[in-house]
Amino acid sequence: MSSLVSFYRKVLNLPLSLLVKSHSIPTEPVQELGLNLNQPFVYVLPYTSQTDLLVLQKNCLALNLPDPLQHNEVNGQLLPRYVFLDEGRRFFKSKGAKSETESVFYRYLDLHRENPQLDVQVIPVSVLWGRAPGKEKGLPVLRLLGGFERFWMILWFGRDNFVRFSQAVSLRYMVETHGADEGIAQKLARVAKMHFAKQRYSATGPRLPNRQAMFNKLLQSPAILAAIEDEAKKPKSSPEKARKEAEKILDEIAANVKHESLRTADRVLSWLWNKLYQGINVQYAERVRKLALEGHELVYVPCHRSHMDYLLLSYILYHQGLVPPHIAAGVNLNFWPAGPLFRSWGAFFLRRTFKGNRLYSTIFREYLAELFYRGYSVEYFIEGGRSRTGRLLEPKTGMMSMTLQALQRGLSRPISIVPVYIGYEHVLEVDTYAKELRGAEKEKENAGLVLRVIKKLRNLGQGYVNFGEPIQLNHYLNLQFPEWKEPLAEGERPKWLNNAVEAVSKQVMVNINNAAAVNAKNLIGSVLLASRQRSLTREQLIEQVESYLELFKNVPYSQDVTLPTDSADEMLDHVITLPRSGVVSEKDSFGEIIRLDRQSAVLMTYYRNNIQHLFVLPSLVASIVLHHEAISKDLIIQSINRIYPFLQAELFLHFDQNDVRNQVEAILQEFTRQQLIKNESEMLMINRHRIRTLQLHSAGVREVLQRYYISLSILIEQPEISRNELEKESRSIAQRLSVLHGINAPEFFDKALFSTFSNTLKEQGYFDEEGNAVVAKVQETEELLRGLISLEVQQTIQGAMVKLEKGEENTQSQSTEA
Repeated sequence: MSSLVSFYRKVLNLPLSLLVKSHSIPTEPVQELGLNLNQPFVYVLPYTSQTDLLVLQKNCLALNLPDPLQHNEVNGQLLPRYVFLDEGRRFFKSKGAKSETESVFYRYLDLHRENPQLDVQVIPVSVLWGRAPGKEKGLPVLRLLGGFERFWMILWFGRDNFVRFSQAVSLRYMVETHGADEGIAQKLARVAKMHFAKQRYSATGPRLPNRQAMFNKLLQSPAILAAIEDEAKKPKSSPEKARKEAEKILDEIAANVKHESLRTADRVLSWLWNKLYQGINVQYAERVRKLALEGHELVYVPCHRSHMDYLLLSYILYHQGLVPPHIAAGVNLNFWPAGPLFRSWGAFFLRRTFKGNRLYSTIFREYLAELFYRGYSVEYFIEGGRSRTGRLLEPKTGMMSMTLQALQRGLSRPISIVPVYIGYEHVLEVDTYAKELRGAEKEKENAGLVLRVIKKLRNLGQGYVNFGEPIQLNHYLNLQFPEWKEPLAEGERPKWLNNAVEAVSKQVMVNINNAAAVNAKNLIGSVLLASRQRSLTREQLIEQVESYLELFKNVPYSQDVTLPTDSADEMLDHVITLPRSGVVSEKDSFGEIIRLDRQSAVLMTYYRNNIQHLFVLPSLVASIVLHHEAISKDLIIQSINRIYPFLQAELFLHFDQNDVRNQVEAILQEFTRQQLIKNESEMLMINRHRIRTLQLHSAGVREVLQRYYISLSILIEQPEISRNELEKESRSIAQRLSVLHGINAPEFFDKALFSTFSNTLKEQGYFDEEGNAVVAKVQETEELLRGLISLEVQQTIQGAMVKLEKGEENTQSQSTEA
């Protein structure tokens, strides 16, 4: 029988090598799963299939894992390196495969009693042929296949094959915890079988809905019936018209997922990413896979840089063995032919505002709750739109509110929010963003716009997708808002909801920033923008990049931040060769100069802003030391504690007030180690031999502090000014300052940032109960900032304030004369 099986495998290998292209999940199982190559492996497959075994062998050899077809030699015994849980159907059929598996498990367990050094690793492996979940009213997808069916499967799904390695089970742990009798071997087999069922569900998801049946169910829900009844009471309406309007709204909103469309999208997107990018770097996907296996309802909340975001994230999730989510997309994308296509990939559409339309808001909320109820993962962009500056925007909380309300209604599965950081070395729309920030109108999405973007397709460097620390909502609410489980009267709005929505939304933004990806472009760009001339010698640039990398490694912003593995020289050469990077290398008789051309300087701020939160605290420390020349550690920390709340609110920093001191002390130690500062007699002083590096470090916070100084200077002169006027006047002065001092950052006079600053002033007690400035407190902070800002900038701000005051006086006198 053994020789027949070997011959069969050899025959089978030929069509498999030609027809099957397999993807391993994870791509580096040894590192991600913590496998020990010095201990024996046993691969567990869910059902008997020589085809699956050969596909597994091919993947194992490619990943430098032990060959499943070779035997393990343990204590002089040869034991199989693979087992099948269920017999299933196969060509060469032997009875009792399940009992054989239990017997193999028992023999391995028994060997652990004899050898205390032995620790066999049992690794469950699923070989997935296609990922179609099937239809709600359709036939179940075949799992155990006959010969002809398997040949058809290889032919049809050969390019859609995934090998999923799961976390290994230590038999040493099993023996020490549960013993090594036959009952434990049987239990191990049962647990493995349950695991495979969960794994398949996490990969395929629930069955696709019958769209019309789902509509009929929703239209019978009490909430929607009440909204239809209210709509029918409006002038020129009727119950029939209101119901037709409700059906129309549902059709406008709802996705229409088609698995074949997803498979086609996978082929197209594979081609697209290969054409666009040199590589897509994915980190921390194991967090999401673990939650999916545990049965969590997943809600992906990525930052929003580009229209590429939702395509990229769905593609990445599919290739991580997870179900692509239903995606909340703006109704502006529902144009032909993109709208129907996006809808078939899982997009559901929402209008920009629900205000004043109870019927629409009720239907949308009920549809979202139905998606959660049926077990579909969901994705939405909490910023509401794409960031034009590269920074995270203030969260729009509508979708988060509906998520929490759906949970509060009593879902059987726990909900986990998955923050996602997405970054690029080149964003396709960045030129458009720059025009919009200069005052151009946003162009409406249409087919012509899509074609123009496609024409620009070329090498855009690297892409980055980092999955941040998930927020398990049930657990989070239990800790922070324990009253969330209390029952409510019909139609009553929970009192805890607004605060909970605000808290969760802010935490999502913090976790996105915690998972930032530092790359060659945003790092090189940040260093060049720190120089007032936007140019440095190659040696200065390399020295500064190395200083940043050492700082990030030795004093990490968070454990989730990812750093480049290339050297500073390699990163610089890479950025110079990127099309339209704006980084230019020029040589003269003294050496090589690296500079940003003027037009690209504005665009480069976008990439710098992706990671500005990583620089800001070290930059503030450098700025304080630089401007005082000699200062005590306690005074540095005292100064930072006064400024930090504004930075935290603006940049979604994760340190609380208690952590700031530890972080600042670590930064000072690192600056001392790098010899940027000297510590003498408990005073921190500039090391003049490396003052240029310290100056470049300090520049990362320069423009932020100037904005704060503008608003505080106005408050001192006009303590009774309204917050709206404060924001308006601050923005006017910032625009003037940006022109006179060549500040190219578009966010420097962004209205939203001044609004965030004034809100934080209120939270920190800078306004009294009547809304007037607390002058003494404002003056203390203004004086601190004044010491960190150049005299030239101070004079420009004061001059602009005088002109504003004169303009107001002229306006008032003209009004009096009239």
